[in-house]
Amino acid sequence: MDYQTLSIAIADKVATVTLNRPELRNAFNEAAIAELALAFDELGRNELVRAIVLAANGPAFCAGADLNWMKKMAGYSHSENQLDAARLADMLRTIYLCPKPTIAKVQGDCYAGGMGLVAACDIVVAAEGVNFCLSEVKLGLIPATISPYVIKAMGEQAARRYFITAERFDAAAAARMGFAHEVVTMEALDTTVAGIVKSLVSNSPHAVVEAKKLVREVVGKPADEAMVLDTAQRIAAIRASDEGREGVSSFLEKRKPSWLN
Repeated sequence: MDYQTLSIAIADKVATVTLNRPELRNAFNEAAIAELALAFDELGRNELVRAIVLAANGPAFCAGADLNWMKKMAGYSHSENQLDAARLADMLRTIYLCPKPTIAKVQGDCYAGGMGLVAACDIVVAAEGVNFCLSEVKLGLIPATISPYVIKAMGEQAARRYFITAERFDAAAAARMGFAHEVVTMEALDTTVAGIVKSLVSNSPHAVVEAKKLVREVVGKPADEAMVLDTAQRIAAIRASDEGREGVSSFLEKRKPSWLN
């Protein structure tokens, strides 16, 4: 597909999806939402891809919603607004449920809906100078569609503050609250992400998919009998899988597993 708002490159089993509207601070509109949903859906099903990096061109990572798109929304009916918001929610869910591990490489400021894009990813690496902001209430809005992912990422207590104050906070604060996994200098951003990607693609592709699903489906649930049975079934299934058998055999035989060949 000829993407208008993104650039996509695949090399060495890694896909890089780059927000590519630098002149608009990578703010998204209907086209960007549709293209992001399509890109992550297709890459998630691409057997040649083992990890996906979400990056951005220009000084900002993502400024949230495009002003022209917001002007159009101002004239929408309730049903039109609901349909429009559902497309954004579906796109975020596609990123969150993508079977491939996803890494957000945040090189510039990230506001409003942009924080939803980042929070939907599995791993977040931010440059030291980055600022974050949930600015919706300044415009009389709320961060509704991004809230499931942002609250998971920063925690309820931090969300209670930043959802209602719309204060900016820096990358160091993002790391303290758990929103960012690592904060590095701009010069170290590429190499840090490359190191994480190298770890991801060296692991069993099937196990990575199942481990990602495990976190999502276990978190918040009680350690009751149903959970004990479920997790036992999961480990039994992965042990009996082709990659599970190959991984254990290669370890015992002191050789590389087949997925590294």
